[in-house]
Amino acid sequence: MESLPPDFWATSRAYTPHIYRDQYPFIDPASSSLSQAGKTIIITGSSAGIGARGIVPAFAKAGPKALVLVARNLAALRTSEAVIMEINPAIEVLLIPTSIADEAAVTNLYATVRTTLGHADVLVNNAGSNADVAMIGESSPAKWWTDFEINVKGTYLMTRGFLQLLGRDQKGTVITMNTELAASVVPSWSAYGVSKIASLRLVEYLAAEYSNVSAVSIQPGVVATDMVGESFKRFAQDTPELVGGMCVWLATDAARFLSGRFVSANWSVDDLQKQKDRILASSDLKVVYAGIFGLDHIKATA
Repeated sequence: MESLPPDFWATSRAYTPHIYRDQYPFIDPASSSLSQAGKTIIITGSSAGIGARGIVPAFAKAGPKALVLVARNLAALRTSEAVIMEINPAIEVLLIPTSIADEAAVTNLYATVRTTLGHADVLVNNAGSNADVAMIGESSPAKWWTDFEINVKGTYLMTRGFLQLLGRDQKGTVITMNTELAASVVPSWSAYGVSKIASLRLVEYLAAEYSNVSAVSIQPGVVATDMVGESFKRFAQDTPELVGGMCVWLATDAARFLSGRFVSANWSVDDLQKQKDRILASSDLKVVYAGIFGLDHIKATA
């Protein structure tokens, strides 16, 4: 890690000819093309980090009908609410302190949304855990499993509840925060990496099972938050605004061709749209088990 250049994670995994480390015009959430007018947006992990500094302000600038903020700390949620009111006081804000790994709590969350707002159009699964950075043999089983409780079970429960509220007839969007470590093996990060690849696969299942839902995983780059380990801090040059703008763009119809795929906030959305046909015709940006399989293929290449 020490020998890698500071822009390694942004450049080595580039899929588009252009990459960005900060918000740019195509993902400006105040742009009319990214408008979320009339929509209700649910954002987990909205009291701190990328959620509070990037995703919440971005959706507020996009002018939705309502924002539902979810996290465990009510006082911190009120701080995020104040940010929204400063940007656009016309937005209805619903604060729901919730542990997303608690099934009963998530059920109550969606009951509150249904009673208060009637429906929801977009879910941003931003809450995440990185509880145990350690080699497997030295790891704590309880801490190691915490990442699965939040990153897998919590994401599943929030997504399940959203689908039940949405129904089969209405279009919806589910954006799930992920990480480059879902596609890479970095020693000591097994809990986080393995739980995140499970989350990645969950999004692919969601896209396959629900044609009315655009389901996308997003890698936020490396943003300076409390979850960034010491060894990654020098790579943390991406801004929360970059991630927030990308999430708003992913909630538009222009991004629905990416359903079931894993994208990076660093990639140019203009370039992605130009590569739409290639993406749809391939397994690009999906979990792939590589190799030559099937006896006919093996015999043909022998």
